[in-house]
This record gives sequence, C-alpha cells and structure tokens, in this order.
Amino acid sequence: MVTEQKERDLIDLIRKPIITEKATILLEENKYVFDVEKKATKPDIKKAIETLFDVKVTKVNVQNLPRKKRRMGRYMGTKPQYKRAIVTLAEEDSITLFPEV
Repeated sequence: MVTEQKERDLIDLIRKPIITEKATILLEENKYVFDVEKKATKPDIKKAIETLFDVKVTKVNVQNLPRKKRRMGRYMGTKPQYKRAIVTLAEEDSITLFPEV
C-alpha cells in the first residue's frame, strides 16, 4: 500500500547512489544501489526512482544494515543506522550515473 506523499517528499527519500565494486557488477544486470531514508518503504522507493529518473522499476530489494561502532579517543559511539535499496529496472531502461563530458 503506497502512502500518499508529495513528489518532493518522495525525492527526499533517495539519499545517494552507491558506487562500490559489488554495485558496479550489479550494473551489468541492470540493478542500481541507493542509500535511502530509514523510513522508506518498497512502494515509496519504487515511486521515487520512477519519478526522479523517468524509468520503469520492476523490483526493489531492501537491506537494513546494522549500526557500526566507532571510537573517538576513549569514547565509544555509533554511526547512524541506514537503509540500502537495490532497484531492478526494466530491460529497456537505464540510469546514467557517470555522465560523459
């Protein structure tokens, strides 16, 4: 069930694309990896990607990654928890992450 949100709120759910070795390998399968807000749901992510990049999303997989511990001198703390989405696009669509100059 898609929660009714304004287009601006949907765009704010997507933080940034992830460019790692594994994410680059997934690009060959037409899958793109994004960091998303913790509160984002699969239908919200699908709608946001479709409006932001004007593509057809066929599948959305979500990973809730654990908090990572960090030290600052003698003080222990944690990094903020985040969520990652792997978005599969239709075969005819693609997103340009590296624009040619």
